[in-house]
Amino acid sequence: MILITNPFFVEGEIDILHSLLEEGLSLLHVRKPDFSELEMAQFIHQIKLEFRSYLVLHTHHQLGEDFGIERFHFSEKERKMPNDFPARFSKPCRSKSTSTHSISDFNSLSTEFNYAFLSPVFKSISKENYYPEKDLFKEIKSRKNHKTKMVALGGIDSENVQKVLEKGFDDVALLGSIWKNENPLKQFKLCQQIVLSYSQSQV
Repeated sequence: MILITNPFFVEGEIDILHSLLEEGLSLLHVRKPDFSELEMAQFIHQIKLEFRSYLVLHTHHQLGEDFGIERFHFSEKERKMPNDFPARFSKPCRSKSTSTHSISDFNSLSTEFNYAFLSPVFKSISKENYYPEKDLFKEIKSRKNHKTKMVALGGIDSENVQKVLEKGFDDVALLGSIWKNENPLKQFKLCQQIVLSYSQSQV
């Protein structure tokens, strides 16, 4: 299960993130689109060394070398830049991920991406008036790319997370359901329990 940071300021955010990581959060996508390089460095510096390997950088990828971070996310726009993937994004790393919004885009991904978000699955919790244009549960029946892990994003919470996995997604990413909740840790643990129970039932 993946968590994406709130793009905006959150009171006590670092403490919340540490609590979630201590509870077994496997990957934390650090998405702060308005952060300067210095602000991003200051943010990462607050996260305990033991958790740095769980971080995925969305911007300021060059900071990875300074902080020992080897996981990078690339937006749809970056992925579709002219002249293919820029050379500066091609150096070896532990994992690369990206964002897609249609099954055709997901199917066309190159094998260098370990996983990709496909969104929005449901009405977004964090973004107003952001709805699915198509039924992604129907769309993913046309999946041809099985080398890239398909991660559901958009409107996912404890009420629907099991359905998402049952319908064929490989993993889920949480955002609004955590950051819009009065008790982020409780909501995370509830989702985590459902995902683990489902995974164990499939073994």
